[in-house]
Amino acid sequence: MRKCIAETVSTFALVFAGTGAIVVNDISGGSITHVGISLTFGLIVMVMIYSVGDISGAHMNPAVTVGFLFAGRIDKKEAPPLIVSQCAGAILASGLLKLLFPSHQTLGATIPSGPVWQSFTLELILTFILMFVILNVSTGAKEKGIMAGVAVGGTVGLEALFAGPISGASMNPARSLGPALVSGELKHLWIYLTATFIGALLAYLVFKAIRGEVNSCKWTP
Repeated sequence: MRKCIAETVSTFALVFAGTGAIVVNDISGGSITHVGISLTFGLIVMVMIYSVGDISGAHMNPAVTVGFLFAGRIDKKEAPPLIVSQCAGAILASGLLKLLFPSHQTLGATIPSGPVWQSFTLELILTFILMFVILNVSTGAKEKGIMAGVAVGGTVGLEALFAGPISGASMNPARSLGPALVSGELKHLWIYLTATFIGALLAYLVFKAIRGEVNSCKWTP
């Protein structure tokens, strides 16, 4: 229960701050800028890792949770409630943003600005890099350490900086699900619900090939 509450709160904070920055930037004539939005996503991830990383691992991302599951760092019974909690936090955040800014149409939803294959490929690679970094800086399923928050938050901010204008740089099914459901922008949601999981699983395979880590849980995928 503590882990689920922590994941709900941290994912709520991620989506509220990150997509909130997009919404405020739109209605204020670009006062936050793309750089500011990227920094907001990176910073909120960093502070949530330092806040609840020792409780739930501060995954805030179903793809990351699945990556940890295949890496044997969490038990298969833990994953479903954590993922549900993450999605619930994202939807709650988008619902609150809808109440605050009812005239905004997309609420920061991730929408490709180019060909579908382009955004799909970007999201796969971005999530691969993010998951690879997380697996290397985390201890078990926990992302809390002296520099773990900086490394993971920095990765999110970095990837948002260069890929955000094309694919939205989601790297996170929950982050895309919340705004899409509340705003009704569902057409391209499938990209962010598939490419991210594939990227996370590929990262696990490469991490295992490099590190040779043996699963610590009894269940082996």
